[in-house]
Amino acid sequence: MAKARRSGPPAAAPTGDERTVELTRRLAALLGELSLSEVEVESGDIRVRVQRAGAPVPATPAPAAADERPLVADTVSPALVTVEAPMVGTFYRASSPTADPYVQEGDVVKEGQVLCIIEAMKLMNEIESKVGGRIARILVENGHAVEYGQPLFLIDPQP
Repeated sequence: MAKARRSGPPAAAPTGDERTVELTRRLAALLGELSLSEVEVESGDIRVRVQRAGAPVPATPAPAAADERPLVADTVSPALVTVEAPMVGTFYRASSPTADPYVQEGDVVKEGQVLCIIEAMKLMNEIESKVGGRIARILVENGHAVEYGQPLFLIDPQP
């Protein structure tokens, strides 16, 4: 069987910015197709998170105009360090419901400092920072379930 050949010059490889824009467009289309409220993908040194603005996507179909919510893309700098859940469990930002959270966005933390607790099988497991730096983002709401490997915090390491 003969292979078809393209005539003309070979296509140039996309630049990093073009890859990010194309990935963002594909993720935005995927949100609509699958009725997702948020999707995050990491490809090489690029991480892109796309979510619908406003309330979560309803479980029942809404009128077409309601589905035209603007999309928000959040590209995470590769310089940020991600602290991931080492286990499945329930994420808690404080040691008890009445205690202050261990950390807030913008707080400076030291390597080994407790960031949160994950409750698994009635055991409270302290999750520590793997680097010193500033808390850039807290990615999980207090009391929500987390999966193994799920990003919990983004830390901007300080020299």
